[in-house]
Amino acid sequence: MSATSPSTHTTSTARSRTAVRGLWGLVTELKGERYRWVDLTHTLSAQTPHWYGFSPFASKLLFDYLPGTPDAMAAPMRCYEYSVASQYGTHVDAPRHFWATGRALDAIGPSELVMPLCVIDRHEECAADPDYVLTTDDLTAWEDEHGRIPEGSFVAFRSDWSRKSDLENKDASGQPHYPGWSLDAIRWLVHERNIAAIGHEPADTDPARVTTREGFYPYPAEQYILAEDRYQIEVMDHLDEVPETGAIIVCAFPKLLDGVGYPARCFAICPIEE
Repeated sequence: MSATSPSTHTTSTARSRTAVRGLWGLVTELKGERYRWVDLTHTLSAQTPHWYGFSPFASKLLFDYLPGTPDAMAAPMRCYEYSVASQYGTHVDAPRHFWATGRALDAIGPSELVMPLCVIDRHEECAADPDYVLTTDDLTAWEDEHGRIPEGSFVAFRSDWSRKSDLENKDASGQPHYPGWSLDAIRWLVHERNIAAIGHEPADTDPARVTTREGFYPYPAEQYILAEDRYQIEVMDHLDEVPETGAIIVCAFPKLLDGVGYPARCFAICPIEE
């Protein structure tokens, strides 16, 4: 057995230190004046916008601060038990949400949580037509202006629906109206651009005119994106503060065994235009 020479050890240590300085320097740079950080997540509470079929978020106090000095406290802490649906508020949908043999949250690797972010802005169209459907033409028009959607990217549909207190937006007859993706657009993103994930502000992938259409499978676009082993983030916030191209997105959520979904914390790191 040959021992590692002092010169080899010194070289390896120097490379390690250089790599560490590079990563730490990257963190310092990203938190510097050239970038801004945008939270894309609704605050989690009973008032958080959510899918109509879920009960509001609830909490139960388990332990609370006791009177007296910290040394005299038997339990100097406050703890809650939270009750929340897996797809509540800003949340992740794992492939297993709609695909029985698909990957669960615990199978999604950490490198899949950081992606280039492309924002397809159709908020003006959605204001004029709350039933707006994002199509393949919208995606190719975006590419004509901004360039090719990168492989492995996160594609978000900006509708400004996060500004509404009522995500369903029902008319006088009780019919919901909200925008969504076309199935063809998602197929194109998967097969032509090999994207990693999608996101949107409403609580459904599909538009209301599809999810409420009698005699039709209610969630074709959502079923498709999850069955293609991609995940999605729903009920996003503040997409109006993110550029259409050039940012990166970080999506964080629990590593939940067999988890089909969970409230998520997502944020974007955006370059500041000079």
